[in-house]
Amino acid sequence: MTIKNRNTSWQETAKGVQAVRDDSIAQVQPAVPELPQQLSSRVIDIPRQLLSPSEVEITETSAEGLVTSLAEGKITATAVTQAFLRRAAIAQKLTNCIYELLPERALARAKELDEYFAKHGKPSGSLHGLPISVKGHVGIAGRDNTAGFVGWVGRKSPDDANVLKILLKAGAVIYARTTEPQGLMALETCSNITGNTVNPHNTALSAGGSSGGESALQALHGSPLGIGSDIGGSIRSPAANCGLYGLKPTAGRLPIIGVSAYVIGCETILGTIGPLSPTLEGISLFMKTVLDAKPWLSDPTLHQIPWRGQEPLIYQNKKRKLTVGVMWEDGVVKPTPPVTRALQETVDRLKSIPGIEVIEWKPYQQTEALEILTRLYAPDGGKAFAQNLALSGEPYLPLLEWTLRDTPGIEELDLHGVWGWTLKREVFRYKYLQAWNSIAPEMDVILCPAHPSPAPVIDTSRYWGYTSIWNLLDYPAIVFPVTRVDPGKDEKDTTYTPRNEHDSWCHEHYDARKQINAPVSLQLVGKKFEDEKVVQALTDIKEKTGLPFVDCFA
Repeated sequence: MTIKNRNTSWQETAKGVQAVRDDSIAQVQPAVPELPQQLSSRVIDIPRQLLSPSEVEITETSAEGLVTSLAEGKITATAVTQAFLRRAAIAQKLTNCIYELLPERALARAKELDEYFAKHGKPSGSLHGLPISVKGHVGIAGRDNTAGFVGWVGRKSPDDANVLKILLKAGAVIYARTTEPQGLMALETCSNITGNTVNPHNTALSAGGSSGGESALQALHGSPLGIGSDIGGSIRSPAANCGLYGLKPTAGRLPIIGVSAYVIGCETILGTIGPLSPTLEGISLFMKTVLDAKPWLSDPTLHQIPWRGQEPLIYQNKKRKLTVGVMWEDGVVKPTPPVTRALQETVDRLKSIPGIEVIEWKPYQQTEALEILTRLYAPDGGKAFAQNLALSGEPYLPLLEWTLRDTPGIEELDLHGVWGWTLKREVFRYKYLQAWNSIAPEMDVILCPAHPSPAPVIDTSRYWGYTSIWNLLDYPAIVFPVTRVDPGKDEKDTTYTPRNEHDSWCHEHYDARKQINAPVSLQLVGKKFEDEKVVQALTDIKEKTGLPFVDCFA
């Protein structure tokens, strides 16, 4: 279906996309019940009220639990797919997180998998029957791929993205496409195509971006595992805002062929795809499945590094310890009270565990890093972004206008300017690694905030220094939940004097009462290509400390 033509306004084109989405939801059977007339700002519990007990049980089972039950024949792929289609439809009504559902494709796939199991008595692959949701710009054959631009409506993906082919071969079911922001370049999920995606923990807050459709859907248990992408925090921001686990791998480890974005081909700052999941085990399951397929054999852009098994990093009664460097802040924006509290509570737990050593890690030249990032995110001065808006005549949304037009330092670079700033990137990477190796050579991982505040109020997510620094360095980073905002403990410090405009903006828009119930998350970071070490370190820490300390979904 072609939704737009030359005489169609951008508003009409957007309505056409929404109509396709609504039609996809209308195909879900049994039909999704109407929502309660009165809803509080926290809608986490609503799907449980509208689904059958068996559907609730299926959809609130982890990815790893579902894979086991499906492999043992305890449940069918069709039953699992139908349950997640229904819960995803409810999640859309609550948070506006769905770009479109794929019921016809998904149920046909589930039927095929059930027939295989009936015939062979075994699963078709390691992910047999597991539903996986997909951020909108990850290509699906024959479907629109707008990458957040109205002017791209009607551009069809010729084939499934390579990562989807790997997951499908392992037995997965692709059933939902999730929302993304204008041009993919925001820490919120807002576009002129689908509007704002909100946070199910508190619908006045952002679900994060640019993979916010994924985070909102998963927070409502509408997906057990999903694919996001990250060039400045776009996996980690939504995971943090919604109390999930989200991994930004080292660039070049996962295949991005078939993923669309207006910056594809610009290599000043490389983006990557990665998993979001309600469980840490889901992250490992995704990474192991994709890398066990050896995607580098057909994609020369990938590094030939398998998912290497790691033994536990925390040892007792041995000389070797897991050494965690704590970065309390980045020196530019001071974290708000709940973030500092979450970090302090985590550090206190870590210090009490044999086999863990905690050291201090001071931020390294963060101002210089931000200056390099500002130039290299938009080396054309934002021209390409503006040109893609002009295709339909759609206006800038406020966050994108600030990020790609009004941020101080954005300028169009000539060829030599790109060379010069790229060289500064390389020098910065070299200096950072030398500092790590000389100041704290024993440090395994860095523990730090994922964002200066919990999930922000809609249209206020401007600062991404706590996540983008690791994109500049190309270090793997994983976000994990710790606690929730508590107005009694996390009152704003009204005596604090901000250091700069970024600091002032973040603290001006923090309010524990408005951000009540928002998850508070932290970030664990490792050196380049040590993705497995970061995941294993968090696995060990989670097991030993009992993370998260507060169940964000209770």
